[in-house]
Amino acid sequence: MALASIFEKIVGPEANIAFMAYDGSKAGPDGADVCLEVKSPIAVAYLAQAPGELGLARAYVSGHIDIHGDMYTLLDRMWNITTNDLSTAEKLAAVRSLGMKPLLMRVPPPPQEMRQSMLARMGSRHAKQRDAEVIHHHYDVSNRFYAWVLGPSMAYTCAVFPSEDASLEEAQFAKFDLVARKLGLKPGMRLLDVGCGWGGMALHAAEHYGVQVLGVTLSRQQAEWAQKAIAEAGLQDLAEVRFMDYRDVTETGFDAVSSIGLTEHIGAANLSSYFAFLYGKLKPGGRLLNHCITRPTGTEKTFNKGGFINRYVFPDGELESVGHLIRQMEDLGFEIRHEENLREHYAETLRHWCANLDATWEDAVQEVGMGTARVWALYMAGCIVGFERNKVQLHQVLGVKLDDAGHSGVPLRPSRDWP
Repeated sequence: MALASIFEKIVGPEANIAFMAYDGSKAGPDGADVCLEVKSPIAVAYLAQAPGELGLARAYVSGHIDIHGDMYTLLDRMWNITTNDLSTAEKLAAVRSLGMKPLLMRVPPPPQEMRQSMLARMGSRHAKQRDAEVIHHHYDVSNRFYAWVLGPSMAYTCAVFPSEDASLEEAQFAKFDLVARKLGLKPGMRLLDVGCGWGGMALHAAEHYGVQVLGVTLSRQQAEWAQKAIAEAGLQDLAEVRFMDYRDVTETGFDAVSSIGLTEHIGAANLSSYFAFLYGKLKPGGRLLNHCITRPTGTEKTFNKGGFINRYVFPDGELESVGHLIRQMEDLGFEIRHEENLREHYAETLRHWCANLDATWEDAVQEVGMGTARVWALYMAGCIVGFERNKVQLHQVLGVKLDDAGHSGVPLRPSRDWP
């Protein structure tokens, strides 16, 4: 069987994708608007040794597969691979189709991949040193690169679009403001922002609500960028961002805690201690807003820990259902006061990030290298598919630490229309 036809068979002949290969073979419909080009035998070896999502990703990141046309369109049509991966039977069939020779080739993964053997040398899962290295792997790529992709807000979490035609900056402002209103922030309050990134929430809370904010991040580059932004905004008396593990924060008595995009890095085994730590940082009546990506249900057996996202993007990342997170919070004393799913908003956020990367592609490649730029293009387009097809969700959960008399301090009805 011709090589292009084998790839078409693996991806699915109904996908409306064209294929061409270095052996001169072609497959798929004539005039298809997207085409997958197999450029060398190394691409075949990658697929033979890891049939499905991971093998295709390795071949693309390393430059042995090229994509002609829109990445999102390609992945949307390949959604069974990009969001579910192939079944064991399909993987065996792929190996048989490709033959034994590609299995015997020595083809190390691209350098952008973080393998389990590398992580194991850094300690047990979610040990402080290992967490620090994992965060460094993803977030210390280049502040300039992130600025091109994320835009002026430097917000690397799901935005909240007040209207379909809202800009990304408007939507990120709306997200931070929604968090602030849910937390009931007022001048003179103290806010702890764990996993603060480039300081977007800290800056927003200090500037617009007069709150004293401490943000912490495990990324040195993020902390340096945030501290500079705080100084440029003249907010040094209100906001501070530290390069440190949230577990090393010694201050207590906060009026509010925001956790925006950190829970995914905590690990299922550590959720109880995580929420207990945050509970202990709050005053009676204090609120926690937890904003994170989740699994759609609690029935999935696993979250593809050996797949592309875990190896290239978020090593050691773990997702749980919102029901599981709420139960953990409740069992530790939080009263849950509000919850909402922002799944469609994250798909829209990612579309803006993909457009930003496309618009600055040549500069991005010059800054971080072709392989890393391709990781980002692939991961963000694939995540759009995941959120659109309800393979992943984004939830905000608001919890309150009641006082000794059981008072929450939450108004009978939320003010200023949240959500």
